[in-house]
Amino acid sequence: MSLGVKEKNHVRLVFLGAAGVGKTALIRRFLMDTFESKHRRTVEELHSKEYEVSGATVKVEILDTSGSYSFPAMRKLSIQNSDAFALVYAIDDAESFESVKSLREEILEVKEDKFPPIVVVGNKAESGSERQVPVEDALSLVELDWNSRFVETSAKDNENVLEVFRELLQQANLPSRLSPALCKRRETLPKEQALRPPMNKTNSCSVC
Repeated sequence: MSLGVKEKNHVRLVFLGAAGVGKTALIRRFLMDTFESKHRRTVEELHSKEYEVSGATVKVEILDTSGSYSFPAMRKLSIQNSDAFALVYAIDDAESFESVKSLREEILEVKEDKFPPIVVVGNKAESGSERQVPVEDALSLVELDWNSRFVETSAKDNENVLEVFRELLQQANLPSRLSPALCKRRETLPKEQALRPPMNKTNSCSVC
């Protein structure tokens, strides 16, 4: 983040991806530290959380979108009104990775931005024996070709879930003031180990 960019007091994060990849599971793991193995279809659900940071109120909204139902107009509106995007696929579902590519193109078109704030999330890392999307392929495409951030996660095993939200908030210009409050609330979580090689970028702040 450029030092000249003014941080916001309100930000909206949106989770997009095919049905059954674990968008809701990731959000539930982050907000409530729970996991439900049974998949339930989501139409659209908005979660809101306020943090008190340095005497100011910071509002974070997390939009959970549908992967089961096709509402192009609703999806376009969600993209228009959001500040950062988590594009989620399942590592054991190659077709869901193709959906991520289509969603990214739609974001670029709607936002009219060549480099929108995107984190691509390869969920269900616990299904490694059934992997269909090689981590090297995803990492190369996302970080080298797209210049976006890539993280593999497991909502089930609580691996790298916090890392996704850290990166989304940083890209949405809400890192330095919010991060300490976020870490304090989630301090019981084990320290995350990112499933990826180190980036050649220097972060503008220390998150935890």
